[in-house]
Amino acid sequence: MKPKMNRKDLMGDDDIWNAVNMMLSEQDYQTEDAKVYEAFIVHQYYSELESGGHEALLNWAQDWIKDVGIEKYRNDLVSSLQKIGAHEYAAIERSHLEELWKLHLALEDDESVEEDYYKKIELMDGAYYGLDGKLQGLLEKYFVEIHTELIDVVEG
Repeated sequence: MKPKMNRKDLMGDDDIWNAVNMMLSEQDYQTEDAKVYEAFIVHQYYSELESGGHEALLNWAQDWIKDVGIEKYRNDLVSSLQKIGAHEYAAIERSHLEELWKLHLALEDDESVEEDYYKKIELMDGAYYGLDGKLQGLLEKYFVEIHTELIDVVEG
């Protein structure tokens, strides 16, 4: 069931950004609503990368990735990034995420891969941050476009 919000509380783009962020922060990967999942995965990607980079993303999503497999996770993430026009971000993940995941898993049992793991993190984080925050603008635009699919906007 979609959360309800009054239209008067969603007058500007900042209000919509905040409302969608709050709504998505209460979701998880297991949602059955395709639009919510699509928005959630790209929102979670953005949130984790902004707070702690790819290492934080993998630590946060590792149980889900183990459940569905890295290929599905990567494909879902890349698809969602492409839908919002974040093609440069999608290219980073398409090219490197699977290898980073393998290193992440290997690191649990073999400390000798630690240097390779952190080099890959540095490469991917550098590419992400080198895009100068374009993702936030793309997400804001996307959230404004789809907010009525995620939130039941009522008059009053």
